[in-house]
Amino acid sequence: MTTFLDSTLEVRCVQYQREFHLPASIDPTSRHILLHIGTHYGAITMPAELGEQVQQKLAQAQIAAPVVNHPRARRWTFLTGPARPDSLTAAVSAQLFRLYATVACAGSQIVLPSPDDERTGYRVWVQPPESATTLPPLTVVIEATRALGAPKNRAL
Repeated sequence: MTTFLDSTLEVRCVQYQREFHLPASIDPTSRHILLHIGTHYGAITMPAELGEQVQQKLAQAQIAAPVVNHPRARRWTFLTGPARPDSLTAAVSAQLFRLYATVACAGSQIVLPSPDDERTGYRVWVQPPESATTLPPLTVVIEATRALGAPKNRAL
């Protein structure tokens, strides 16, 4: 597991760029570290309870995904490879919507944990990135989410 020793926003952003090859940038207005979603990166956010189950399912398949926890909102964001055009049909989108899971669309940005976020517990890594080359495909995380969130068969 990675330990972050930096204390400034700028140093952390450079660490994301150099160590993890994430093209992070700092938004000068909000002072957040941003990752642009699109050609190389994807993300899916879901309730923390479902996120824990998805992470366990991925771990059982020996798939590691960087995961950001948003404790106050009780949501987890998985960083993934980019979305393929066919990965998000209307039916899949509807099922994810019912599970309160959202896929970040191309052109959007997600916020990565900063030192201040971690100190205040606002945004923290559950599983920090190992490298940008080890991101799981978005479709794998979507399928795990759908499988775990599917209604259980009930006996009548």
